[in-house]
Amino acid sequence: MAADDFDEGAVPGHVAIEQEDEVVVATLVNPARRNAISVDMWRELEAFALSVTADTDVRVVIFQGMGGVFSAGADISGFEESRADRDSARLYDDQLELACAAIEAIRQPTIARLEGPVVGAGAALALSCDLRIAAEDAFFMVPAARLGLGYDPRGVARLARSVGAATARWILLTAGRLPVQRAFVTGAVHEILSADQLDIAIERLAARLSENAPLTLAAAKVSLRAAADGADPALLEEAWRLVNLADESDDYVEGRSAFNEKRPPHFEGR
Repeated sequence: MAADDFDEGAVPGHVAIEQEDEVVVATLVNPARRNAISVDMWRELEAFALSVTADTDVRVVIFQGMGGVFSAGADISGFEESRADRDSARLYDDQLELACAAIEAIRQPTIARLEGPVVGAGAALALSCDLRIAAEDAFFMVPAARLGLGYDPRGVARLARSVGAATARWILLTAGRLPVQRAFVTGAVHEILSADQLDIAIERLAARLSENAPLTLAAAKVSLRAAADGADPALLEEAWRLVNLADESDDYVEGRSAFNEKRPPHFEGR
């Protein structure tokens, strides 16, 4: 669903969830502030991520912003109340990280549909997704150095993993824009498209992902997280559990049969 299909008069500052067949779309809705993410919206994103990962009817999850804008960052209008000093700043950062960790742990493949600004908190959300498909006008930015706030080391690590240490250093120290074309070179963006091609490409990608074996995808996602964090033995153990589950599944039987019979497989996630 296109991000501008929502009613402009919708109540701002929330996350809208819509499902069509096996695809769920989570949309940031805060038009007055260019989809800036408040602490309450982070709580909504965390709750959504925790619930959708257990929904076996869902094959793909898409995150997007309303109205041709992904997100202008954190909703700093509430910082006097929610991030006014060190302790409240840590509470805000902890909630952001809880949500991002939950999004990273979603078992289904996740896609970030990027347009316009992908700034600060918006960049954290986008970089927590598996795949990022961007319009030509998208750009990344982390303006912490222009606000005087300390940027969470967990967010710095996520940024460095996604764009590389050298580019992360440039983003953080200059607080400048990283055009989507440069983000593509780093691997942070997987595809760049014109605005009129974006929805078609994402629909095709979601369809392709929906056709793949869910248990295999879940195992691959946890294995990739384990590879990125070699210090977490529990994550590696979970990856092996999911690999074994896939190897013992009806889907694996179906995959072999479909290959031998030269037909498309039909996977049910069991």
